[in-house]
Amino acid sequence: MPRRVDHDERRRQITDACRRVIARDGLEAATFQAVAAEAGVSVRLVQYYFGHKHGLLVATHRAVIESSAGRFGGDAPGAGPGPEPPPPRAVLRAVLAALLPLDDDRRADAVVLAAFHAAALTNEAVTPEELRGAPRALVDLVAAQLWRERGDGAGPGDRARLDAELVLASAAGLTQGILAGHVTGETALAVVDRLLDHLVDPA
Repeated sequence: MPRRVDHDERRRQITDACRRVIARDGLEAATFQAVAAEAGVSVRLVQYYFGHKHGLLVATHRAVIESSAGRFGGDAPGAGPGPEPPPPRAVLRAVLAALLPLDDDRRADAVVLAAFHAAALTNEAVTPEELRGAPRALVDLVAAQLWRERGDGAGPGDRARLDAELVLASAAGLTQGILAGHVTGETALAVVDRLLDHLVDPA
């Protein structure tokens, strides 16, 4: 009896290979031939699952975002097993620590995302609109936690959203600094704590 193929697992195998190629050699190197060789599958199989290079790249970008979200628990980052949600400051620190390239996996993902963002600036391979969903979702998440801490108004308003933009812009700058070797992981976390001191009540 032939073995049943797990199509989701096969797609993950291919997007994982694409992530490795991009992290090592850049976005332009992510051809069907290179990705197929990295994954140990045929070019025809990559074409079967993704159709064209654009479909492969969009799926790979989504896989990186989902991997990053998984580090802080997806929709409920920092959530524990009990009924009480964790304090907003703990959630925000967990999110920011998960986003920073503090280990090999996060560093590779940061390099891949930087390659996508650079390509989107000139509409090469992907468009800005195709990458916009994840940053907007992060702004919503951070703004909601700031509103939880402050309890001001019926829901996250302009002040919370502007502060969320500030938090994520800081995280993006720290990420670039770590990748370039200008900032250590220890310093980046100290900056995160300093920023949170200004935005929420100290833990």
